[in-house]
Amino acid sequence: MPTDIEIARAATLQPISAVAAGLGIPDDALHSYGRHIAKIDHAYLRSLDGRPEGRLILVTAISPTPAGEGKTTTTVGLGDALNRIGRRAMICLREPSLGPCFGMKGGAAGGGRSQVVPMEAINLHFTGDFHAITSAHSLAAALLDNHVYWSNDLDIDLRRIAFRRVVDMNDRALRQITQSLGGVANGYPREDGFDITVASEVMAVFCLARDLADLEARLGRIVVAETRERKPVTLADLKATGAMTVLLKDALQPNLVQTLDGSPALIHGGPFANIAHGCNSVIATRAGLRLADYAVTEAGFGADLGAEKFLDIKCRQAGLAPSAVVIVATVRALKMHGGVAKSALGAENVEALERGFANLARHVENVRRFGLPVVVAVNHFHADTEAEHAALKALCRDRLDVEAITCRHWAEGGAGAEDLARAVVALAEGGGRVPHYAYPEEAPLAEKIRTIAQTLYGAADVQIESKAAAKLAQFEAAGHGRLPVCMAKTQYSFSTDPGLMGAPSGHVVAVRDVRLSAGAGFVVAICGEIMTMPGLPRVPAAEGIHLGEDGQIEGLF
Repeated sequence: MPTDIEIARAATLQPISAVAAGLGIPDDALHSYGRHIAKIDHAYLRSLDGRPEGRLILVTAISPTPAGEGKTTTTVGLGDALNRIGRRAMICLREPSLGPCFGMKGGAAGGGRSQVVPMEAINLHFTGDFHAITSAHSLAAALLDNHVYWSNDLDIDLRRIAFRRVVDMNDRALRQITQSLGGVANGYPREDGFDITVASEVMAVFCLARDLADLEARLGRIVVAETRERKPVTLADLKATGAMTVLLKDALQPNLVQTLDGSPALIHGGPFANIAHGCNSVIATRAGLRLADYAVTEAGFGADLGAEKFLDIKCRQAGLAPSAVVIVATVRALKMHGGVAKSALGAENVEALERGFANLARHVENVRRFGLPVVVAVNHFHADTEAEHAALKALCRDRLDVEAITCRHWAEGGAGAEDLARAVVALAEGGGRVPHYAYPEEAPLAEKIRTIAQTLYGAADVQIESKAAAKLAQFEAAGHGRLPVCMAKTQYSFSTDPGLMGAPSGHVVAVRDVRLSAGAGFVVAICGEIMTMPGLPRVPAAEGIHLGEDGQIEGLF
């Protein structure tokens, strides 16, 4: 069986100008990165203002497992299928981070016959957007320390600097560091640390900004420290935002590529959903809605994280309203949620599937809490049996009154997801919908956290550590109480214990810290043992990535 990279490499791609022409985008609106990648010019994007917008489709999933679910693969397959049945569709995805690419997860360009291409470029460096975001963030950190070194006219309290550094790589050794050692010339020693770039507030601002002006304004609101009188110090105070915007100017233009079936795709921005808000850029999503009848986008990890943040943060801020939601599940993953070891997933086990169904059921019920129609996409694996698929469809129909559709897009491309596309069209064209949100804006921050934990995670309560509770009170006193919350939590469970699979109830969600992201417009609640700087696994994917004798990249997946 050919690998994803072999399938991608064997494809014949259209020139990106031809893909753009199919959308009505002229050549002079493109900034090409070779023959198959281009950025869309800011001026052309502004010219789309006022165009009617198409329908927005959100693809989310059950809680992820090592068995794999294929959310990105399904997003690509659905976009291809919509185009095949006569609906003009644009696929809107996040950019992959180098951290998981060289770590455990691998790339994020889809798989099999449902990929965005060129796969190697998308997974490795792409158009340099993440490097630009890392550089802009690093410039801000350098300006902050430089201000303290030369004059500290803002009276910054070194004990209350909140702005951590970032790098786009999993590196546990950088989680907590001591900086500025070596003498007076190197500045004032203090404790510091690194997050991965995808957890940076600069990344969040980048993905939520409407345009360059909004980007600069949001960057200026980022709070980096406090004075000795406990007043906030922002990047605007440090006069950092002009230069940061210059570094991000080109990166803010969305990237146009194509699928193996030739469908257009915008890939732009990439915050993780377990430690950030998990959605591609508002600019790309809006462009997709104005250039096509359907914009198909995904939100990271399970619906408890990605979909909740997509709705409560991105849609709320940008005024977006999905017409339908697709929840991706696999027989394999549901059997794992039912207690089957990964090594035993090849054997038929309807009983375990029925036990693991509780995880899918909670995700479906949670999405319905937002008032949105749902369809389940069952991503087919070759070892699945007809009895297992029949059982899953019956469970969805009888217990949830939701349709579950077997999809074979991995093997067949868009042709394998046409039934899903027709079901999505039926839901989406059944009438407009305005999503409900999980909580009202005026609710206290702690109550927003509690509401998510109790209504979406099945928790009995939350336990907010005293330091975190004091910070929440401080945020509210400073006027940030109406912000939404962004839960940083393990993606593997509804609880904060990654080993607690299925649909646990009655647990307590521990919140050990909170961070203010005033520029992005949310408050991050750090739950359990989740890390904002991941580490590499015992056997990193990087160990298998190399150049072959012909100079081709091997080992990417």
